[in-house]
Amino acid sequence: MTDEGTPIFERGDVVYGDDPFKGEEDARPWLIISNHEGRPFYGEQYIAVTLTSKSWMDGLLAIPEDIDFWQGQVESELIDEAVAALAKELQ
Repeated sequence: MTDEGTPIFERGDVVYGDDPFKGEEDARPWLIISNHEGRPFYGEQYIAVTLTSKSWMDGLLAIPEDIDFWQGQVESELIDEAVAALAKELQ
């Protein structure tokens, strides 16, 4: 994440944002998987996947326990695994 003015999130950043499937006051964690510099809307629009603490579904990727409420960054291997799982689900 950049520190200048409006933050620009980078691949791997975990951020809290609105949940489009719930009320306006609800937020959830999102993992930024793409933010290509030089493209239209750089720093304003992102490709992201939602994160959850639920463990009742099969096939979920484990997020390290040290990522709780803190917004930080995950390792690139976990991002690659999340993107592969998303692509498989969309096929």
